[in-house]
Amino acid sequence: MSERSVFFVSDGTGITAETFGNSILNQFPMKMRHVRRPFIDTLEKADAVVSEINEVAEREGRRPVVFITLVEPKIRARVTGPGVNGMVLDMFRTFVEPLDDELGVKSNHRVGRFNDASQSQEYNDRIEAINFSLAHDDGQSSRNLDLADVILVGVSRCGKTPTSLYLAMQHGVKAANYPLIPEDFERGKLPSMLAPHRKKCFGLTIEPTRLAQIRNERRPGSRYAAIENCRYEVSEAETMMRREGIQWLSSTHKSIEEIATTILRDIRPDRLVY
Repeated sequence: MSERSVFFVSDGTGITAETFGNSILNQFPMKMRHVRRPFIDTLEKADAVVSEINEVAEREGRRPVVFITLVEPKIRARVTGPGVNGMVLDMFRTFVEPLDDELGVKSNHRVGRFNDASQSQEYNDRIEAINFSLAHDDGQSSRNLDLADVILVGVSRCGKTPTSLYLAMQHGVKAANYPLIPEDFERGKLPSMLAPHRKKCFGLTIEPTRLAQIRNERRPGSRYAAIENCRYEVSEAETMMRREGIQWLSSTHKSIEEIATTILRDIRPDRLVY
């Protein structure tokens, strides 16, 4: 199949268009060239994007797919008009305008997801959660663990840090994480700093072969990355989590989004309701 491009065009950051567009495109077994064009908030910028879309269509011999979130009618008309050689999917017209009619309320038609961020409690909560997760990454601090929404535990390089940051950035969840190390296994019990917060703990594990691959990228040829050591650490970590009654899942074949959603469902289901 010849190359095909997809554009995400927005008068804001383009995150909404790209996230929604990717969710749809993931249903199709093909890889597309992604082009994000944010802050298209003037007619001149709109004309430049249209020219780029038409140029790509001519070069590739196929219409690009174009997801748009544009509020200003005149700008939107330029990108959806007959002069555009692309398959344009207008998210506002598809979803927002029908909701105007259904709800009987006119939408704000606000440009950009992050407008008035300083006035948004949700936004400020997310910033606070990010700072908390960074301060409590990799067991750096035991201070204020009582404020944590969740504490991720597991062996080194099983995905705790990216999951913690995703929870903070996307859901405003204060997520700490703590690496389980051989000394913890030798003691045969949960580290003392975690014991009072056992109910907040959620475990991540990983297949030893995958763990060895990841660790070899970081420290090639080391005992840390040896498959025998990885098998030992994973087995001991799973035994500890089972003994302590800590829920856990394998990150081997799951995305960060799937892991985070499972954690929210099991630990903080209230965060799935807005």
